[in-house]
Amino acid sequence: MADAESSEVEARSPWAALTGPFVSVFEMVGSVLALTGQTLTWLIRPPYRFGQLLEAMEFIGVESVFIVALTGIFSGMVLALQTTHSLREFGAEGVVGLVVAKSLTEEIAPVFSALMVAARAGSAMAAELGNMRVTEQIDALVTMAVSPVQYLLSPRLLGAVLMMPLLCILYTCVGMGGAWLVSVQWLGVDPGTFVSNIEKHLLPSDFYMGLIKAAVFGFLISAISCTRGYHASGGARGVGDATTRAVVHSAVSILIANYLLTTLLLGNPAG
Repeated sequence: MADAESSEVEARSPWAALTGPFVSVFEMVGSVLALTGQTLTWLIRPPYRFGQLLEAMEFIGVESVFIVALTGIFSGMVLALQTTHSLREFGAEGVVGLVVAKSLTEEIAPVFSALMVAARAGSAMAAELGNMRVTEQIDALVTMAVSPVQYLLSPRLLGAVLMMPLLCILYTCVGMGGAWLVSVQWLGVDPGTFVSNIEKHLLPSDFYMGLIKAAVFGFLISAISCTRGYHASGGARGVGDATTRAVVHSAVSILIANYLLTTLLLGNPAG
């Protein structure tokens, strides 16, 4: 009897190994959707905790300014450096400003700023909530008739959605400053041509695309990070595991959502 059961387990193990990752993905998506639905519901229900919202906005947005600005300026500098050397071979270095501006506003600024926020704020949110879960602080809120979803999660979700577009704008501005420094001041690109091509060909829709992406990415970072931390278990090791998963899942979700949003906002690439 025992031999039959062991053979059955061995027979199932290859199938379990094959389907395990897919089951984990569906479980993760389901838990995020369920908890995010509750979070959105509590956003429109009183009492409204503006103090918690301001704290979340400060933590997610203000405290991420330095790392976002630092990443932005060097991204703009290296992008201008590569673009100038590539286009100079064809005598088209005058469009460096336009190429850098479009790249930053549409793709690089929203994606890179979101990845920085996921690494800094997303991991911290998951760790904080996970620590509160394993030390039973979340259970204590429930005993005091306070909804932990409204008190802890809703402000973080709204704060991320509000602050990510602002961080995206910051990233774009400092990135363009770095591009100007490299291409105009160091590599000798004509400053009038650099600016005029941007003024003529950079459209408001380019900015809107970046801002929409940034808001969606902020939503994903907060939803995934809060869910991982809220459902953490297993003590300190479980908190560390939840934090790692929050960052990895947020980064992968950002890249997938970036492609889907680009396809949606630009139209069908096959068309």
